[in-house]
Amino acid sequence: MAIRPTSQNSPLETENQGNHPSSAIPSVGIDGLSFYVPGQYLPLEELAKARDVDVGKFHTGLGQEKMAVLSPDEDIITLAAEAARPLLTDIDLSSLDAVILATESGVDQSKAGAIYIHGLLDLPSSCKAFEVKQACCSSTAALQMALATVTLKPTKRILVIASDVARYGILSAGEPTQGAGAVAIMVSANPRLIAMDPEDGSYTRDVMDFWRPNYRDEALVDGKYSIKIYLEALENAFQSYQNESGRSIDDLYRFCYHLPFTRMGEKAHSFLHKKFGAGKPETFKQIEDSGIYNRQIGNCYTAALYLAITSLLENEAEDLSGKRIGLFSYGSGCMGTFFSGKVQAGYRDHLLTHQHQALLASREPLSIESYERMYQHALPIDGEEFQNPQHARGKFRLAGIEAHRRIYTADGPDHIPSITASAAELVEA
Repeated sequence: MAIRPTSQNSPLETENQGNHPSSAIPSVGIDGLSFYVPGQYLPLEELAKARDVDVGKFHTGLGQEKMAVLSPDEDIITLAAEAARPLLTDIDLSSLDAVILATESGVDQSKAGAIYIHGLLDLPSSCKAFEVKQACCSSTAALQMALATVTLKPTKRILVIASDVARYGILSAGEPTQGAGAVAIMVSANPRLIAMDPEDGSYTRDVMDFWRPNYRDEALVDGKYSIKIYLEALENAFQSYQNESGRSIDDLYRFCYHLPFTRMGEKAHSFLHKKFGAGKPETFKQIEDSGIYNRQIGNCYTAALYLAITSLLENEAEDLSGKRIGLFSYGSGCMGTFFSGKVQAGYRDHLLTHQHQALLASREPLSIESYERMYQHALPIDGEEFQNPQHARGKFRLAGIEAHRRIYTADGPDHIPSITASAAELVEA
């Protein structure tokens, strides 16, 4: 599909004529959003019962209802490839300049996961592929790299994919905030969903609030300290954004935040209003629809903010055309970025709402025993030959290991399974 010509001044042109004297500069932003999650989940009431915890601590305290659980033959590569597929069906692949994977669940110290994805999706050899990392914020860094490239080369597109698996460990404090998923973002000129503003504000500081050493499968986190640093980054990043853009909090109609758990959005929004709202109370209507999908999936690290954006666009009853959305991305360790964009007219015609809602509705609930068996599944660490049994419902799967090589296949069932199918039986097979 050819890039659409610019018929009128874009938001980028209109608001920044002084900084961008060329009237030929098009708007650049998000042209498509697609997400994919595993085919099974753990109801958090089951986890509460097993851990002898009041379920209100999960449903109300964290704002979580379900936790996506990865199948043994799925990983960040298969999730990413599944998320990206719907965005490639109606474009000329020769226009794709790069595929960028943002993750903190990398599968190799050298080879970028984007290379595996490139192969599974059969992308042109002219399309670059690489991986970026800075905790949950790397997806925003990747998006901003993509925006800059497309601004220079407006006939090109870039596919950014955020894919992660959040693991804290069975019986850990972070267990109820685990999850998994991937969001694919198509970046183009004259985007159909959101035209991004050029201004942003960032905050970087070397701290140890959350980290994942190479020798551990599970993350290490200082929960209370991490929330403190999150809010510190939000305050400083928004102040920087305000200084650069000249906008106030009142110029933003809706907000999406990085959501390690859904209630964090409320904490962040309340904090931002107390700091910059001139005494006005926060309006949680500005954020409530952005958390709907996160409640059902759990934390997916780099994908969390972009899942929130998708949730807002697909669940907000009001037409958001022409409205500016404030966005905050946070990555532990730490870096935070506040940025914004305007929703485009006709955006609803280009969302994958029905597909996403069918995907979530078709998932299978797991018992606590099945969840724990799936969680404890591990690939060999010595490179010996290993074959995974068939579990994944999608087209792509991690078939196994051969001579230290990960073997991916594209011959899976490629369908959304019936809810009556038994994931527990598959695990026990």
